[in-house]
Amino acid sequence: MTEEPELQQDAITTVREFFAAMELGAVAEAVRLLDPEIVWKNTSLPDVRGRDRVAALIRGLNRDWLGFSAEMHHIAAAGNVVLSDRTDVLRFGPVRIAFWVQGTFELRDGRIVLWHDHFSWANFLRGTLAGAYRAALRR
Repeated sequence: MTEEPELQQDAITTVREFFAAMELGAVAEAVRLLDPEIVWKNTSLPDVRGRDRVAALIRGLNRDWLGFSAEMHHIAAAGNVVLSDRTDVLRFGPVRIAFWVQGTFELRDGRIVLWHDHFSWANFLRGTLAGAYRAALRR
């Protein structure tokens, strides 16, 4: 009976480590936490299948003019399923776009096999406009 809370904590730790690695630009570390058969789903966008394809996109988020960070508000698990409530921030040069994301992660053998993010395009647009406005004010 004590196995389930440990499994849940391990799953939460894996997801937290994944986001920490992405924020640090430690692509190899982030990719190590992905199952070879991972599927990354985003609201209304095409699915990304396979570790190599997901790795390429993560690598693309780590450039001088483009960056990623996430503020985790809530995270919970039931077995190998982790739910996250967070604010993601995409940085395009001086423009920082902050928007709400709810993520579902499924793990297999300690690796992320499904990464399914849900977000609102309206919220993303608001974040884009606010980020562009703040960047313009800094000039």
